[in-house]
Amino acid sequence: MKQLNLAYIKERRIKLNLSQQELANKLGFKNASTYLKYENGDYLFKAEMLPELSTILKCKITNFFTN
Repeated sequence: MKQLNLAYIKERRIKLNLSQQELANKLGFKNASTYLKYENGDYLFKAEMLPELSTILKCKITNFFTN
């Protein structure tokens, strides 16, 4: 089963110079601490969040996964 590569997601956010708060806002979260829990793996990204996340991070959804 493929796993989300959370390090890749964080690296893309940083590379695009997006703060956690900016990404939280774009995904509809109220604050950065909620988004941080997803990025750290405390919460799991839902499948329906991935298309929006890939648009924001300017990458393909398949880039989010490792074997």
